[in-house]
Amino acid sequence: MTEINEDIEEFVKFKIGEQEFCIEMSATRELRSWVPTTAIPNSNPNIIGIINLREKILPIVNLAARIGLPLATQNNRQVVIVVQSNGNQFGLLVDAVSDIISASPSEIHPVPKLTPKGNEELFKQVIVQGNDIVCQIILDRLLPEMEENAA
Repeated sequence: MTEINEDIEEFVKFKIGEQEFCIEMSATRELRSWVPTTAIPNSNPNIIGIINLREKILPIVNLAARIGLPLATQNNRQVVIVVQSNGNQFGLLVDAVSDIISASPSEIHPVPKLTPKGNEELFKQVIVQGNDIVCQIILDRLLPEMEENAA
């Protein structure tokens, strides 16, 4: 009989450029191929636009822009990860979803403080598995109105 460890956490691992990040599996609603968005004038520059997902209008966050990485040209190979956090549903534009990972408590570590402001602004923790280190993104800090509520 296989023993189930309730302390194991699951994450969706994805790529932005050559770097890998993750989010909690429980917050992930679906994965979608890239579709063009409708831009909203004078909106936050990290929001690419909105899409209609089964009669629900969702903002799409350009995750590379939001976390300060170089922007990739939007293309058909990119993926939108539809997530839900604090009652808000939105999409994250990423280059590729690479894996579903499980992490034990011994593989989860705090994010080191590397800047005076601190990295805890966008990253919750890091998952270390062998030579791989993956930062977990805090979903509540990605949309402008969610960021204000989380502060």
